[in-house]
Amino acid sequence: DFLWLGAGLLLLIPPIIAFFGQVYRYRRISTPEQRQQTKWVLYSLAVILLSLPIITILTPLFLPPDVQTLLEFHLGFLVAIIIPLSIGVSILRYRLWDIDLIIRRTLIYGVLSLLLVLLFFSGVVLLQQAFRAFTGQDSPVAIVISTLAIAALFNPLRGRVQEVIDRRFYRRKYDAQKALAEFAATARDEVELEQLTEQLLNVVQETMQPEQVNLWLRPARPSSYLGIEDEN
Repeated sequence: DFLWLGAGLLLLIPPIIAFFGQVYRYRRISTPEQRQQTKWVLYSLAVILLSLPIITILTPLFLPPDVQTLLEFHLGFLVAIIIPLSIGVSILRYRLWDIDLIIRRTLIYGVLSLLLVLLFFSGVVLLQQAFRAFTGQDSPVAIVISTLAIAALFNPLRGRVQEVIDRRFYRRKYDAQKALAEFAATARDEVELEQLTEQLLNVVQETMQPEQVNLWLRPARPSSYLGIEDEN
């Protein structure tokens, strides 16, 4: 019994540390947005912290074995699923961990890896066939050439894959990046202040879609400012 009690107390140490660490971060460090993101995880840790003493200490001392087994099964199942559920709620409702960015990068690098593997093995097979046709045997040079080709293709292919995925699944982000790139190219050659200001306001409206835009330009004299306003 004492060994069981000691083991139960040891099992309580990790969730206690995690719980109070999250409480400290929630109260002292997190921003209001981060508190919204992590509160469900904090609640789930509190439930686990309350459930573990019941599972590991109280049920063996006060309940018959059959009831103890049934209660431990249900509480153990609750403890096992509550953390994934709380993280899922935080991700879907409060954008915990910026899941869109994770999904986007997973898509980009997953497709990129698949393409690079296919290109590598295709290059090796084709080059080996060419070497066999000319020399009658395989050559390790085929692997070296394929590896160098993959290294050279990595960045261009990544850019192309990213462009296709952004255009297909993240259209708004793709359009915003395209508008910013076009404005940057135009701003280098534009010398008229009014034209540049109009283009800047159009880019802000297109990419951020605010209700109102205010632009202050500082003239040569620091004592006054020129205000330019654009409203929807």
